[in-house]
Amino acid sequence: MGLRERLGKEWLFCDGGTGTILQKLGLKGGELPETWNLTRPDDIKALNRGYFEAGSNIVNTNTFGANRFKYDNVAEIVTAAVKICQEARKEAGREDDAYVAIDVGPTGKLLEPMGDLAFNDAVDVFAEIIKAGYEAGGDVVVIETMSDSYEAKAAVVAAHEVCDLPVIVTMVYDESGKLLTGGGVEGTVAMLEGLKVDAIGINCGFGPKQMLPIAERLVKCCSLPIVVNPNAGLPRTENGQTVFDVGPEEFAEIMGEIAKLGVHVMGGCCGTTPDHIRTMINTVKTLPFTAPTLKNTTYVTSFADCVEIGIKPVIIGERINPTGKKKLQQALRDNNIDYILTEALKQEEAGAHILDVNVGLPEIDEPSMMESVILKIQSITNLPLQLDTTDIEALERGLRIYNGKPMVNSVNGKIENIEAVMPLVAKYGGVLVGLPLDEDGIPATAEGRLAIAKRIYEAADKYGIPRKDIVIDGLAMTISSDPNSAIATLDTVKGVRDIYNGHSILGVSNISFGLPARELINSYFLTMAMQNGLSCAIINPCNGPMMASYRSFNALMNLDPKLEEFIGAFSDYVAGSGIAAASSKSSSAASSNTVLTLAEAIERGVTGRATEAMKE
Repeated sequence: MGLRERLGKEWLFCDGGTGTILQKLGLKGGELPETWNLTRPDDIKALNRGYFEAGSNIVNTNTFGANRFKYDNVAEIVTAAVKICQEARKEAGREDDAYVAIDVGPTGKLLEPMGDLAFNDAVDVFAEIIKAGYEAGGDVVVIETMSDSYEAKAAVVAAHEVCDLPVIVTMVYDESGKLLTGGGVEGTVAMLEGLKVDAIGINCGFGPKQMLPIAERLVKCCSLPIVVNPNAGLPRTENGQTVFDVGPEEFAEIMGEIAKLGVHVMGGCCGTTPDHIRTMINTVKTLPFTAPTLKNTTYVTSFADCVEIGIKPVIIGERINPTGKKKLQQALRDNNIDYILTEALKQEEAGAHILDVNVGLPEIDEPSMMESVILKIQSITNLPLQLDTTDIEALERGLRIYNGKPMVNSVNGKIENIEAVMPLVAKYGGVLVGLPLDEDGIPATAEGRLAIAKRIYEAADKYGIPRKDIVIDGLAMTISSDPNSAIATLDTVKGVRDIYNGHSILGVSNISFGLPARELINSYFLTMAMQNGLSCAIINPCNGPMMASYRSFNALMNLDPKLEEFIGAFSDYVAGSGIAAASSKSSSAASSNTVLTLAEAIERGVTGRATEAMKE
């Protein structure tokens, strides 16, 4: 039986540490352990065989650091490692129930924008390793000890592009549940689930006791099989050797506690030995096994932030969209990225949770611009993004290099559009906006729109996109041309909630196109939509009346704990000053042309604004 068929259905066990055992066999400080695949293969075989004999189902090849930054013969080293592990499995008599794992560790370099390694270059680095392991006969790809979710994504993309093997990913968190690059457990899980990996977990960093709270969080948010591979406690040095303070019995006892949380795959990392693994297996294998459960939680994430859809209405900033914005249109023509970055920061300051990014102009290279703008925006703000484009190449390039799990705007009910968009979202992950229109246009009634929404849900099922990751647009159209359009839109939003138990989204300001005093209509319509269950509102967060409606609604519906957001926004409000003045302090500040000081501009990389601030 293949590993994919067993994951999440029975206890499975990984191997343990490598480096500390090789040290005892004579590995010197600074010596690259992967060279032993060629120079001391019998020692590596004995290491692998020890874990197979201890009961491990998944044993890693000695390829953790085998990448082109350290070696010019990657394929040779990886191929040798796979063959050695296969021989060890055969000698241990485990060919029927154990698997050779192509072990993939981090490159040792930071990806852009934090470092100088481009995302697609990282994909190439990992693809070289995984392709060699796959061609040599590896059974599964284990991507481990990742402290950067972006690098983990690059490795997963590489794995899917060069083979069809199961992919397991384990990350390194600190005790607060944060990655080195700032991401948390929930956001990382959301991204990896979207990328369609087979199991998700944690390894290294600390011992089993310290991993308990992280394991609890994984169980609460992850719908896939969960892997936990701790160190044997904390390291210390004795006589020039690294030793760890948790022995096999203590390790097994705590791993038993972790198993009872609902974890599915267990092993060890630094300092653990075949004795640790054998003792753990004897403890855990008799415990009741709990299969993974589907978590109906929708997250849109960046590398650092995680926005949950469905708790309270989410604000999506609409300002980075050239439609009707001459200054933004010119900025795109001039490749003036600083203007776009300033718009992003204004909206963040004003209270947006997600930023819409639309760079579509007929006269520019939209795919290149989309890629460039995403990279630049993600270098200055933690907010997740909504990739808003009808250009399929722009969408694919944006999804590929995006750091996190974005929103995607959009797919519609046309078969041709579904076949173009959904495979990309299925590959890279994302929360997909569904427009209830098809070859016959936009239905005038909520019933017609909800029927198309049902077809979008069904199509998503076929592509493996979970329904929780579909957000249906109610399609607000101006009441100046159709007096019933607001009613149809609100009924659609309500139907998405009540009939499909789903999430909804609106471009709110479309409702007032062609009318005077648009912000009055818009702000009242926003409140009505939220009352009918609206999940996400695409608005200008720098607009005072709109944000006043949003914050007042949250206060009245008990969605603003202790009214902190409302009081913080309106503590200086003066009665009688009018609704236009009822904007938050942050919205007022964000509408200023001098939103960034010199220090802020330099810190966030908005070079044009830094030059202006110096002149001021």
